[in-house]
Amino acid sequence: MKRRQFLLSASAPLLAAFRAAAAAAPPMRITQVDTVYWRNRTDAPWQPHWTWVRLHTNTGLVAIGETYPRNAVEAAVHAALAPVLLRRDPRDIDRLWLDFYRTFDYQVTGGAEMRALSAVDLALWDLLGKSLGLPVYRLLGGRSNPRVRVYNTCFPYKYDFNKEPEKIMQELIETRGIRAIKIWPFDAAARRNANQFITPQDIDQALTPVRKLRDAFGGQIDILMEFHSNWDLASAIRIAKSLEPYQPMWLEDMLLPGNFHQYRQLAQATSLPLTISERMAGRFAFAELLEARAAKYVMFDVCWCGGVSEARKIAQMAEAYHLPVAPHTAGGPLLFYATTHLTAALTNVAIQESCQVFYERDWKQFLVDPIAPSDGYISAPEAPGFGMEVQPEVWKHPAAVIQTTKA
Repeated sequence: MKRRQFLLSASAPLLAAFRAAAAAAPPMRITQVDTVYWRNRTDAPWQPHWTWVRLHTNTGLVAIGETYPRNAVEAAVHAALAPVLLRRDPRDIDRLWLDFYRTFDYQVTGGAEMRALSAVDLALWDLLGKSLGLPVYRLLGGRSNPRVRVYNTCFPYKYDFNKEPEKIMQELIETRGIRAIKIWPFDAAARRNANQFITPQDIDQALTPVRKLRDAFGGQIDILMEFHSNWDLASAIRIAKSLEPYQPMWLEDMLLPGNFHQYRQLAQATSLPLTISERMAGRFAFAELLEARAAKYVMFDVCWCGGVSEARKIAQMAEAYHLPVAPHTAGGPLLFYATTHLTAALTNVAIQESCQVFYERDWKQFLVDPIAPSDGYISAPEAPGFGMEVQPEVWKHPAAVIQTTKA
């Protein structure tokens, strides 16, 4: 058997267990598919950063999925996925996933189509958990990790990470026990230079918050460097060399995803670990990444890569290469909930992303008792499904754009 065939079939034993769990659920049919989104972040008080999918069943259960807010997602859900999904048994998650994927096979899978598939897949897992009265992590193999270590991504909140990163870190240590922080101080240089080059002055300026963090906390914290795929190979190597004395935990997405041979050259040019790539979709793309031997941490996003179903397979492929995963969660709230259930079940998790501004400010405005890190870790809720409860008035918000397809 070829290595890729082995990797793509690595999850076969667990699939049988999943199908058995699904078969135990009561008979159901999907009767209605809704999409809900806000046109921009000023339309709602909670700065929406998602498109939600709601699945209604003949049993009265309603489940929720989520992906990133792009209007084309709604068209993909209602025009392509709803006809495949309506009147089908939602317990058949793997069969439905493949039927969805083949529906999109002649389109650009990885854009709106894959985001739509991801949202529906999350809703199917949420529905299965609710129908069985179990948290999703139990259906994914059980609780391997009662709690998962988290880092903080420094979206704008109380302090500017370029100017006062030590204040962010100190507050997180004192209030949440979090000792890992992700920053992106090189992005300003990328904008100034149109992503084409970086100067010694640019590098020195971008290193300022890194120096502040190391001076304040030494080796008591991890620093994670995000680059948003802004750089070419030559610039990326210069940046990586400049960061080596500060020993960040990783360098994330320095190059555009896809050219894994270039990523391998970057990996060979630096002693620092590379993390790749939150924007990739599907296990087939990740198989190429793994075969390139460039990544030391594998990052995926369950709202982008194909849902929990595909993320679980990607994680198992990574485990076959003895690589840890570090899921991306800087999006909507269900992304964080669903990822937390997945990481609770996986056995190769290094760390998981969290965003202080989300769980301390934004989510409290539209979720009931949102989950949040404690002592530097996050734990999956025990409620059925993903355990995320949206306040009822959200569905009636005047600026919400709601589309419905019924059986």
